[in-house]
Amino acid sequence: GNEGLKKYYQKMLAQLQDLVDIVRSNPPFLISMTLGALMVIDVHARDVTLKMCEDGIDNVNDFSWVSQLRYYWDNDREDLPGLGTPGFIVRQVQAPFPYGM
Repeated sequence: GNEGLKKYYQKMLAQLQDLVDIVRSNPPFLISMTLGALMVIDVHARDVTLKMCEDGIDNVNDFSWVSQLRYYWDNDREDLPGLGTPGFIVRQVQAPFPYGM
């Protein structure tokens, strides 16, 4: 429910702070660039999660949730040969896609 989403939001904040701390420690250039890209993705995810918390989203069938690009591991699903990692699925709205397709 929404309380779980709020708890996850707090975890996201802590993880972002960890990334900030690493970037501020002056890592090698390539690591810094990679972490910068990850931070952009994580900040967007943080903002989307906050919006869902504020909107009271508490059901996986709410449009605010299903409209997001989500990643799942499905051990019961086999991907088509040559199209991604077996079991790794990307979903948006109600459409599943094998990752790597």
